[in-house]
Amino acid sequence: MSDSLLHTPAPANLLGADARQPDDYSHYRIVPARNRARTAGTLLAAVLIAIVGNSVLGNPRWGWDVFAHWFFAEPVLSGLGRTLLLTALGALIGFALGVPVALARVSRSPLLAACAWAFVWIFRSIPLIVLLLILNNLGYLYEHVWLGVPFTHITFFEQPTTELIGPFLAAVLGLALNHAAFSAEVVRGGILSVDQGQLEAAAALGLPRGRQVRRIVLPQAMRSIVPTAFNDIIGLAKGTSVVYVLAMPELFYTVQIIYHRNLEVIPLLMVATVWYLIILTVLSAIQVHVERYFARGATRNPVPSKIGAQIARWRARLRDERRTSASAQAAAPAQSIDAAAAARWAEHRTGGTVRIHRVSKSFGAQKVLDDISLTVPSGSVTVVLGQSGSGKSTLLRSINHLERLDDGFIDVDGELLGYRREGRTLYELKEKDILSRRVDVGMVFQGFNLFPHLSVLENIVEAPVAAGVPRAEAQQLARELLARVGLANKADAWPRQLSGGQQQRVAIARALALKPKVLLFDEPTSALDPELVTEVLDVIRQLARSGTTLIIVTHEIGFAREVADTIVFMDRGRIVETGSPERVLGSPEHPRTREFLSKVL
Repeated sequence: MSDSLLHTPAPANLLGADARQPDDYSHYRIVPARNRARTAGTLLAAVLIAIVGNSVLGNPRWGWDVFAHWFFAEPVLSGLGRTLLLTALGALIGFALGVPVALARVSRSPLLAACAWAFVWIFRSIPLIVLLLILNNLGYLYEHVWLGVPFTHITFFEQPTTELIGPFLAAVLGLALNHAAFSAEVVRGGILSVDQGQLEAAAALGLPRGRQVRRIVLPQAMRSIVPTAFNDIIGLAKGTSVVYVLAMPELFYTVQIIYHRNLEVIPLLMVATVWYLIILTVLSAIQVHVERYFARGATRNPVPSKIGAQIARWRARLRDERRTSASAQAAAPAQSIDAAAAARWAEHRTGGTVRIHRVSKSFGAQKVLDDISLTVPSGSVTVVLGQSGSGKSTLLRSINHLERLDDGFIDVDGELLGYRREGRTLYELKEKDILSRRVDVGMVFQGFNLFPHLSVLENIVEAPVAAGVPRAEAQQLARELLARVGLANKADAWPRQLSGGQQQRVAIARALALKPKVLLFDEPTSALDPELVTEVLDVIRQLARSGTTLIIVTHEIGFAREVADTIVFMDRGRIVETGSPERVLGSPEHPRTREFLSKVL
């Protein structure tokens, strides 16, 4: 009986509750949560809109018929055109003058920076209306405008001031000078917002100073500059109304003349108000698209910009056939780049011998490098070990002259990177010469320092193109490098769309693109996934076989043991032990080396 009970089938209605498939919720109706405060606020806003609309449209004293009569009247449109012209000229001349003033403010010349500061101080301090009156009456101070060689009688141009500077030119100059002072500070703030690592990466790649500013600094600074700059332009558009003191018939002055004649004050003021609203609405719409254009690469999922797309299409049409051919190769699968092509970047390299002569460097009272001497043979792989703060990264940066030494010097194949030697005297080179010599000493930073506003491909080709390599050739090399580090399909991606490990591999490819004699790595595998470390090691092995001199700072002992010809151990700014990996890692002689290895092995 018990067996029969155990094996008796359960009723269908009991099985159904447990055996049927989970309910399909797609047909359920969802009732959103009620927010009484939000509903009350919406109703209140609707009531206020209705009250204001009725007050404005239902009150005959607003004189909407007069407004409609004068809105498109010829005098008003003429004044509007003059307002737009003053705004455009003031903005263009103001920014054209403000950018060099901002660059002067951040220059290393104290006198130039002081002059730029004085310009900003003066023209931000003087009220615009006072500045306009001074410029309009400049003839009382200077009877003639003279152009020639100072302190001589050589004259190129001379004309009476009152004939040259009329109300219109005085208005343009006043608006431009006032706007330049404010825009200079806006641009300077944008420049200071660019991460210092971006400047170091550009300098390490040997990019000329002008190209650094044009291609690296200003495009990134524009993300900070554009919002404030458009606020200033909007303020400039409204500020044009101040030129009424010069009897200039711009929009506001024209409206004043009309309502003084017909006494319809409010309708005419509304004509000016609506036109100002239209101007500022158009400027705000342009601002949105400009901000999107300069936000390229700032987010992982950028919002497309119509203006940016139009500019990109225009630039694409100007590129030659080689650019088109290279772009076509981008769509090809990674397998289309054969092994021979992927290895061409490792050919025809000549490694440099690095000699470090009694180098010292301090930051304030802290001595980071203390009388270091070392010779790194050509084509060798040298790994620098040591705890954090031992001076490893500072030593690398000193080799690349990103850090100026307090004492001693470093040469590559007998050539000093940052100095010219005459006897026992070292003369520091100009920045232009230092940048040109840096091409032979590449560097991969621990923090990647990729340029976020440039695609992966553009990051790699930027330095070769600046060095004079044809763009098509530079792009082909860049694609081979990307294939070599396993990122052939990421050429058109933005750096922020990559993982940390992928960004590090792009940084390695970028450093290799210039085929340097010496390549410096600061923790090259710190951000790589474990399965990708082998690929990077393979890249380093090929570089070593090709003759490139490698100096690598790392904490990974296994990595050091595998790739190094020489191990250098540093402690407190000194080199305490040097030798082969077998000797230094297997049987270290110095107690500090043994203590360090006992903690990391």
